[in-house]
Amino acid sequence: MIIYMYMQYNFTTLKTALTGTEAWLQKELGNIRTNRANPSILDSVHVDAYGSDMPINQVASMTNEDPRTIRISPWDQGLIKAVEKSIIVANLGLSVAVDDKGIRVSFPELTGERRQEIVKLAKEKLEQSKIQVRKHRDEANVDIEEKEKEGDMSEDDKFRSKADMQKLIDEANKKLSDIMDKKEKEILG
Repeated sequence: MIIYMYMQYNFTTLKTALTGTEAWLQKELGNIRTNRANPSILDSVHVDAYGSDMPINQVASMTNEDPRTIRISPWDQGLIKAVEKSIIVANLGLSVAVDDKGIRVSFPELTGERRQEIVKLAKEKLEQSKIQVRKHRDEANVDIEEKEKEGDMSEDDKFRSKADMQKLIDEANKKLSDIMDKKEKEILG
């Protein structure tokens, strides 16, 4: 009598990739502007300072002045114009004003039409993340097939591993959709 042991596929690489995709989506959606002032929207802004391209948070402090305004205080007052220009060029739909204390960045009231545009942009980010999930699934699928061909895994183990993998993929897609649903409510809120 021959007894076969179930060879469990190691999903560590897939799980790490799926977690990375989830983190990417959260970061991307965090950069999408809602009605509240959030300094993280300026994370993508780089300032030409001291002969190099530097993230804005490395040349200035940022604080919320009120729910729709961020105060930016460059550590070197000579960089005020460069910071202002960088924010304007980033085209984030924000109003920028220089005063004696630094720079005020105001978040204008969102119109219904603009909210729909923002939701559409967020959904594009969701789709990009789902494409990444499918890519990770395909890579794991190829690896499982190779393990079976090399004799490291029986055919039954291959089918069990693929079923386990699909559960992980479904779970990841649900998390991504939940993140998007939360962001959509925040935007339309």
